[in-house]
Amino acid sequence: MSNCDACTANKKCNNNKSHGANSFYRRDAGTPVIALLGQPNAGKSTIFNMMTGSHQHVGNWPGKTVDQKEGEFKWNGKRMILADLPGSYSLSAGSDAEVITKDYINSGNADLVLVLADASQLKRSLYMLADFVGSKVPAVLILNMMDVANGQGIAIDTRLLEDKLGLPVVPMSAIQKKDYRKLYETIEKSLDQKPVINGDTMASAEKKIAFIDTLLDGVLTTAKTSADAYSKFDRIALSPVKGKIMAFGIILGIFLLSMLFAGVAAGIPSLLLTHIAELLRKFMANVGVHPLLISLICDVLVNVLYFALMMASFVLGITLGFNLMEETGYLARISFLFDHTMSKVGLQGKTIMPFFMGLGCTIAGTTGTRVVDNWGQRVLAIAMSWAVPCGATLSVVPTIAMALFGSTGGFLVVVSIFLFMFLMMWLVYKIFGNSLSPKEERVGLIMELPPYHKQNIRNTLYVTFQRTIDIFLRAIRVISLVSIVFFVLTYGFGGNQESSILYKLGKLIEPVTMFFGLKWQAFLAFCASAISKESLLGVLNTLYGAGGNLVSSTFGAKTAGSSADISNILAANFTKAEGLAFIFAISFNMPCISALAATARETHSVKWTAKIGVFYTLAALVISCIVYHIGLLVF
Repeated sequence: MSNCDACTANKKCNNNKSHGANSFYRRDAGTPVIALLGQPNAGKSTIFNMMTGSHQHVGNWPGKTVDQKEGEFKWNGKRMILADLPGSYSLSAGSDAEVITKDYINSGNADLVLVLADASQLKRSLYMLADFVGSKVPAVLILNMMDVANGQGIAIDTRLLEDKLGLPVVPMSAIQKKDYRKLYETIEKSLDQKPVINGDTMASAEKKIAFIDTLLDGVLTTAKTSADAYSKFDRIALSPVKGKIMAFGIILGIFLLSMLFAGVAAGIPSLLLTHIAELLRKFMANVGVHPLLISLICDVLVNVLYFALMMASFVLGITLGFNLMEETGYLARISFLFDHTMSKVGLQGKTIMPFFMGLGCTIAGTTGTRVVDNWGQRVLAIAMSWAVPCGATLSVVPTIAMALFGSTGGFLVVVSIFLFMFLMMWLVYKIFGNSLSPKEERVGLIMELPPYHKQNIRNTLYVTFQRTIDIFLRAIRVISLVSIVFFVLTYGFGGNQESSILYKLGKLIEPVTMFFGLKWQAFLAFCASAISKESLLGVLNTLYGAGGNLVSSTFGAKTAGSSADISNILAANFTKAEGLAFIFAISFNMPCISALAATARETHSVKWTAKIGVFYTLAALVISCIVYHIGLLVF
């Protein structure tokens, strides 16, 4: 399967770049291809991001749920393609990542291979190089994390290592932008000279340990024991109980700080956009612009910009937090702690973080899956994270529940939503699990815990802002499209909602929606909840005749009225069975269009985004139906 719908058909993607069997970017005889090869947690992703910036595309290897990443960069005016091969510990085992990497190298796709090793754990991280011995492909050895190695008292004679290997050796720290000049110069030189590993070295490569020992003899000197590479912090961080508590605390802290940042970052534009919208509304009304166009611009498009800014601000904080955890080495500890638990549903230990983030915002949870290095598992994690009620849902549901069932009954309803959340996640796993994360392709967690090291904040911020801007631009497109469609359906000509397409459709199909426990007003509110959960009370307020406009209440999240007004409206128009059905329907409906946009961005697949969206919409209605008919028997 492929997460770019054009890949397997050899068509053009939406970035207008040609796709070959293993290609995203246009290739010609004058464009060299550089392959990046290395073990997980050795800094491969950092180097790839630093070299390609925003000029990258993520797809899927044909027939495999393993990421295919390519980007492009220029040096001295020459364009080059960088292929980020799947991270693995060797080329001799049989996992998808290892087979793909080995086949790619043997196929001759790459003009040059950059073999990445962790200088702070050099002996263990050279196994990949030992497997690479025998290849006729020109190569360069990169020794990353030299700053960490130096801090541990490790000295490496890179010139002697070059002589033994017959390959250029580039010592660097991937987070230091200044170190890339030497790397670019070495790449340029190596493309001309085509260096390969010495024949004498190849003869000793049959036994990996002996090969590495021989290679490092006289090259590596250590002033401290390897035990010093790990902090005492790990005694707690890797503890089965204390470590998990610490992980939840750190994740919660990142989330709260991201929420605080998002509130400030989105609050100021909100005030400005509200003021601009009112000025535009008055101006266009004075010059005789049609009310439909006024509503489209002032109620929808201005708020679409706000939704996208709000989403981007969430993403910025979450991405920064995750980047910091990954680059310092702590993310690997969290993966190790939760891997056994998450593997039972075909996921990696890293996915515990997106689920936890989803309690605050589905966008944050969706974006948080970026730390998962397998595309299929990432999509499965996104699909499962949609079942987690977000903060907006948890602000609306208790209000409705307590209005209909009282304090005690409302509390029990909220608890039942959380219990059903686990069932929903299990259903998602059962339905999509085998397609996205087949059992036969799952392997146990094999990883080196990287040493802790300092971050280069400037470079981290650069990568974070690049990703956030890209997400913001893509979100604008998705949210605008969905919002305009919904606007057309909800707009009532002459300001009368009874003349809207959605109102007429709702009245027409009410005999059908009542089977699900939803009267036409409840069904319209259910549809509106897919746009924004925050506006749901305002939509109910409008639908039941308390005033306002359906378009503005849906997109502008206008004031819903007092709690007493909402309670009276709900009590007068919902039976307990209908109210319970409505609560479950909105809780497990598609979270919001911003989450939809985030999913499209993270999966790079319209097909899978649509599948997840349709599944949750239909599942919410089926759940509503079951709950409604059980409610009729109970109440």
